[in-house]
Amino acid sequence: MPIRIRNLGLTDYEPVWRNMQSFTDTRDADTPDEIWFTEHRPVFTLGVNANRSHLLAPGDIPVVQIDRGGQVTYHGPGQVLIYPLLDLRRAGIGVRQLVTALEQSAVALAKEFGIPAASRCDAPGVYADGVKFASVGLRIRRGASFHGMALNVAMDLEPFGRINPCGFSDLAVTDLVALGARTDVNDARERLLAKFLEQLGLDVEESAA
Repeated sequence: MPIRIRNLGLTDYEPVWRNMQSFTDTRDADTPDEIWFTEHRPVFTLGVNANRSHLLAPGDIPVVQIDRGGQVTYHGPGQVLIYPLLDLRRAGIGVRQLVTALEQSAVALAKEFGIPAASRCDAPGVYADGVKFASVGLRIRRGASFHGMALNVAMDLEPFGRINPCGFSDLAVTDLVALGARTDVNDARERLLAKFLEQLGLDVEESAA
């Protein structure tokens, strides 16, 4: 079944999260899969079992406790969020396969800009020279996925200094432009979508707002 692509633009985090939950809880066997893209206004998100001690100095940035795995991360303008809302059982896709597809799509995207990148088995996400530029966090419910991956493209990285990113006190964070890529959010989004669809062998049905 072809997949639908939705570009949501710049959004507040919580309404998009609630809409992902609703989509997942109300979908049935005939509901087409969707991939949502967005940028979020500044927010820190904490995974379901996150330790709040990793939230060092949030200041005026809102904090939202959510239902994905993992610890704390930051979302803000200049970062591409890809949210694959997929019926994994119907597609025959395992959770590890989906995580790998997200990570490897970011690796392949970085490679297009001459940036050597890799995932790590001990800490999900994508790294260049040990510095993280993409984070992965998923939730599976009723055999379907939501949440996804945050790809840092060209953003203010200062808020990452207010947390222990993903629970690591010594983890450095960067973005594609700082690594030398000549790109922006729109370009990176289109390239990332192509890489991700290729990883999973998915077909696009239509794009929607």
